[in-house]
Amino acid sequence: MKIPPVKGTRDFYPHEMAVRNWLIEGWKKVSVRNGFEEYDGPIFEYLQMYQIKSGDEISEQLFRLTDRGGRELAIRPEITPTLARMVNQQINALPRPIKWFSTPRLCRAERPQKGRLREFFQWNIDIIGIDDVLADAEVIFCALDYLQEVGLTAKDIVVKISSRKMLAELLLSTGVAETELEALYAILDKHSKLSDEDFRDMLGEKIADADKCKKIIGLMTAKSIEQISGMAQLSEKAKEALDEVKRLFELLKVMRVGDFCEFDIAIVRGLAYYTGIVFEIYDKVGELRAIGGGGRYDNLLKQFGGPDIPATGFGIGDCVLGILLEEKGLLQRQLPKHRLDYFVAATDKQFFQKAVEITAMLRRKGLAVNFSYKAANLGKQLKQASDENARKCIIIGDEFIKNNELIVKDMAGGSQELIKADKFFT
Repeated sequence: MKIPPVKGTRDFYPHEMAVRNWLIEGWKKVSVRNGFEEYDGPIFEYLQMYQIKSGDEISEQLFRLTDRGGRELAIRPEITPTLARMVNQQINALPRPIKWFSTPRLCRAERPQKGRLREFFQWNIDIIGIDDVLADAEVIFCALDYLQEVGLTAKDIVVKISSRKMLAELLLSTGVAETELEALYAILDKHSKLSDEDFRDMLGEKIADADKCKKIIGLMTAKSIEQISGMAQLSEKAKEALDEVKRLFELLKVMRVGDFCEFDIAIVRGLAYYTGIVFEIYDKVGELRAIGGGGRYDNLLKQFGGPDIPATGFGIGDCVLGILLEEKGLLQRQLPKHRLDYFVAATDKQFFQKAVEITAMLRRKGLAVNFSYKAANLGKQLKQASDENARKCIIIGDEFIKNNELIVKDMAGGSQELIKADKFFT
């Protein structure tokens, strides 16, 4: 009986594994050059951590289990709560700011579709301890630093930016009660995915007052920071939040990534812990799900029993990113090819053990080397060397017996030379 992979998961054959490694290695390289250090945590945590701290969206997507001691656990659907728990455990010993990154494997029990699977890898960047929009600018810059490195331009992708803090103050000014905000965010987060009629209907189910609904719909049509600034009766808190958004865009221009970024009041982010600047990265055409997103979560560490410390960060998944790079023709041409330094061939069975010996010696020197398991003719061995993309082929034949010489063939140019075996290995 053939057993298929679980729906929403992937088998990583060598080619797919090469793609995965290339993506993750790129994430790591860019993280380090932007001043971040790597961390990781357990693949499962206590269920309660996600139920209480991440909001309904994540809680409904958990793979749950009960261990032998009756403890309720969940496979991690995200890593930010783990980060908060870990930082709180050693908060007094960690230097500020804390700049960490991770590339975890995550699982969410949701309906698989294009760009969304039940199991995926995600790049997470976080800055903890900086209560300044400069930290938000830095995490956005870091994301764009990587995306530009893999060939994406401002014609391909856009970072849509808003502020939970600003939106909260604007909603309160329309008469929405503070207790209604969280439920309202979940609806506003779906604004771009719904028709105007469906959005009005969904909003009307939560907000019975028709006048309030009209004001909220009007607010969500704002296309620029200037439109928001021109609204009458902005509270002082709303003005402060708006000034923060303006400064963020100024910093992004200074960092020379401003052409990638635009204001979009409809960016809310579904998770409950966001408190300030929020952003999502999309393909410019808008045919795919968000490539990634993030924002400020100043209350999360405190909610986990730690001190009141500001934090901001983002996550980019491998699924949508991989699809976009493939569609843009940027993936295959950048993937490093499997390549050998040497292939060791024997012209006769009597040299087979010597081929194995030389292969082992070269491997111990840190070189990528292979040989043929079968005593095939030299032509077939040279074809295998070519198929495995070997730079050079070492041929062991009569010259080895006569003069202790190896034939070293350049596989690209076809030239070859005789080299004394003892000289070759010194």
